[in-house]
Amino acid sequence: MPKKSKYSKKDIKVFKNLLVKSKITLLHGINHLKNETLKKSQREASGDLSGYAYHMADMASDVYEKDLLLKLASGEIEFLFQVDEALKRMEEGEYGFCQECEKKISKTRLKAIPYTTHCRNCQEKEEKRNKK
Repeated sequence: MPKKSKYSKKDIKVFKNLLVKSKITLLHGINHLKNETLKKSQREASGDLSGYAYHMADMASDVYEKDLLLKLASGEIEFLFQVDEALKRMEEGEYGFCQECEKKISKTRLKAIPYTTHCRNCQEKEEKRNKK
């Protein structure tokens, strides 16, 4: 594979800051979701700390809510993985290049989606393939 040109150190610093901020936000979000779903019993989650029996409809609602929060956490973890992969590509000097066509990804796109792996054209092609 040919040696790729690199973005300026200033540009890389901007993109790295965006990625690190995203990572911190994601970690806080994941931690919050974990605390909301895994550390609370069904009674604590519902706010019902009385000694009365728990109604089946309430249990179903709580299970649904827990499932939803776990799915959200799963999505956040996937996003965190993408951010970590972008930071890894940055360390290896591969950051900012489309993994499909190997052209530079525009600075505007990287500022909007710093973890992206595709240029706009290749992303559009990928999305069209996935729709079929």
